[in-house]
Amino acid sequence: MAAITAQPTGARTRRHIAVIPCRWGASRFPGKPLALLGDKPLLWHVHQRCLEAERLDGAIVATDDERIEATCGHLGIDCIRTGEHLTGTDRVAEVAQRLPADAYINVQGDEPFISPTAIDGISEALEHDLRGALAVNAYAELHDPGSVLDHNVVKVVVSARSEALMFSRQPIPYPKGDRPKYLRQLGLYGFTGPGLQQFLQLQQGPLERAEGVEMLRFVEHGHVVHMVPVLDDGVAVDTREDLARAERLLSRHGKAVSSRGTAESAAAG
Repeated sequence: MAAITAQPTGARTRRHIAVIPCRWGASRFPGKPLALLGDKPLLWHVHQRCLEAERLDGAIVATDDERIEATCGHLGIDCIRTGEHLTGTDRVAEVAQRLPADAYINVQGDEPFISPTAIDGISEALEHDLRGALAVNAYAELHDPGSVLDHNVVKVVVSARSEALMFSRQPIPYPKGDRPKYLRQLGLYGFTGPGLQQFLQLQQGPLERAEGVEMLRFVEHGHVVHMVPVLDDGVAVDTREDLARAERLLSRHGKAVSSRGTAESAAAG
């Protein structure tokens, strides 16, 4: 494992790191982390977005695959080899046991256009706005009807207290009365070390097993997941078709796709 860059003398004492869980065997897209977007692997783009965040003290890929580990070494990306795990958050929890920090931000390896400002927003919430939550999770409003119906896009229902009520791959809530806003759960989660250890101690429940959404583990056991609104118009790469869309987005906008941020900061501006 390459060393995470140390804090300079006199820097703030708190330490937040991004962990990018990557596995080879995604059922819909095997080898996805190393699929090329432009001339770089998908995981490189995610790592770059983490490096552009201002509140992080390091970013590291976590994988159980030697091909991903070797690619990280070739690209100069910090990487830690883990065991096999059920979810990316389980993998991040192993990293937390081996790499001390005040908070860990799980940045999914299929979010090449995730906003550095949104990553900073999760870091900010972890430091100042946990409100008793064990985790924080970013979300954005969905405007594309196709994405609302897409089972690869996880939807979330959020309470008036900004807490997750339910995650589902189905369109929720059902529009029987008013036409609802549909919200997309982003692959951007934040945890303290104790929060991750609590995650490891909880059993997968029937909702998590059915939906394949790991944050349901907290919700099913009655724990708070604090939701943070962000602005996001990027593409999460779940399939090869998504990769083609991401390629078009990269060609059309280039680095400008990383200019999105938190909804609060946009409103303030």
